[in-house]
Amino acid sequence: MAPALLLASVAWASAQQPASSRVHITIMATTDLHGNILPKDYYTAKPDARGLAKAATLIKQARLENPNFLLLDSGDTIQGTPLEYYHNKKNNQPPDPMMLAMNTLQYDAMAVGNHEYNFGLPVLEKARGEARFPWLSANTYNQGTTKTHYQPYIVKEIAGVRIGVLGLTTPGIPNWDNAQNYEGLEFREPLKEALKWVPVLRGKERVDLVVIAMHMGLEEDLNTGVASPGQVANENQALAIARQVPGVDIILMGHTHCDVPSLFVDSNLPTIGGSRDPSTTQVHEGVLLTQADYWGKHVARVDLYLDKSTAGAWRLVAKSSRTLATDARVEPDAEITKLAEPYDRETENWLGRVIGESAAELTATDARFRDTAILDLIQKVQLEAGHADVSMVASFNAQARIPKGPISVREIAGLYTYENTLVVLEVTGGQLKEALEHSAKYFRPYEPGKTAADLVDERIPAYNFDIAEGVTYELNIAKPVGRRIEKLSFKGQPVSPEQKFRLATNNYRVNGGGGYTMYKDAKVVYRSSELIRDLIIDWVERNKTIPIEPTNNWHIVP
Repeated sequence: MAPALLLASVAWASAQQPASSRVHITIMATTDLHGNILPKDYYTAKPDARGLAKAATLIKQARLENPNFLLLDSGDTIQGTPLEYYHNKKNNQPPDPMMLAMNTLQYDAMAVGNHEYNFGLPVLEKARGEARFPWLSANTYNQGTTKTHYQPYIVKEIAGVRIGVLGLTTPGIPNWDNAQNYEGLEFREPLKEALKWVPVLRGKERVDLVVIAMHMGLEEDLNTGVASPGQVANENQALAIARQVPGVDIILMGHTHCDVPSLFVDSNLPTIGGSRDPSTTQVHEGVLLTQADYWGKHVARVDLYLDKSTAGAWRLVAKSSRTLATDARVEPDAEITKLAEPYDRETENWLGRVIGESAAELTATDARFRDTAILDLIQKVQLEAGHADVSMVASFNAQARIPKGPISVREIAGLYTYENTLVVLEVTGGQLKEALEHSAKYFRPYEPGKTAADLVDERIPAYNFDIAEGVTYELNIAKPVGRRIEKLSFKGQPVSPEQKFRLATNNYRVNGGGGYTMYKDAKVVYRSSELIRDLIIDWVERNKTIPIEPTNNWHIVP
């Protein structure tokens, strides 16, 4: 049926029903806010189109338009900006600023994300206790029991319609975080848990609609059907759940930092929707999936239309979704902005503190394609703090910059944006080479005339490209994957497979993050409780000046 005819038929059906039998419900959803409240980049001290204050303007407007309203989040809220870092590590006495803002906006529920665990369980549970809405995760259990650690779902009745909201969390947390940060918890396979809980909502709870708020995204490339590289087991299961779990109407995704305006999925073949025009609303039997990007750059809006039969049952007759950008046209909400001011003020005071100086400007712009002094600073800190032979580091922020002259905390915080801790392993030369070969997958096969930047495999996150210091080597992208690391030497001598090294890296890698499974059985010889970011800040403050020349220990050929 053509869209115009379909809409006409929906309108005709509406005309045949009493006005009271038609209900329009709006769901707004955020995800991966990562502590972004104000529209600013703390690392550059410049305005940026992001944050919950801007999202709040769209949320409040939608709530005014339609009081039949549900507000949800798909996780990763209390980590990611210097504002949340300062609150969680330096001054955790006040209420969590994200929970305060979300309370003000009257969120109905939030799915728990993996980054909620980064600062440990005491910080997590404090923030959770300050929320005036439930944190949901149906697949997170108290270890060895049948009891979920969080509420698995909520049921909200809106205009007579019973809506069940099920929360799911990516189960990869043990692959990324320190064990004490999730002690006593286990994360079960989301697909199996969805198959368990959706019938509870449809049966026992008698819901009319099932919404899943999940901290997971699409697990495959829809163009090819090939699984996205670098995932741990069951990390993302949005498509599997949409295809295999009967009774699901809407899935609100997260975790993968993608903007997915609209995606209909049935048991056989997914088809992309994506229109941002609400006038194109169509009846569709499939599950509707949407994802609101990250950092509050977009908000997802879902509109649902239901009819009530003469027997009293609700029938979903149309559903649509779109994502709304928090761009320059959207003013930040004054109420949320004011709420964030005291947190912002103490964060800026900390970031602005001068701790050293540099004789030249350093940038990370090309740090993934050549050796740079700015990344060598992190390597030097890790080597010294871990009394290590070799250090492995990735460039986490290509926009990182250290100016010529005074250096503040801001520049160093921008250099290392994750809450990782330092771990030193005893590894063999064989494991070291395997790690570098795994890293080298970041580049596609060589093509004459193309630069290294042209050959980046966009499917692989840049933060998974590790660079070594303490050894010298060539990365030959003309060679097949697995045979790209050449001339690997330590102190001028070729590295042998059995040779032992103290390797400084981070807890994310040690736990297998980014697919670095070669470290799995390596002996841990040192583990720091301090964040690597703090180690770098302390080093600069002690040494006052930083090296401005790279060691040039590695390069890409040809």
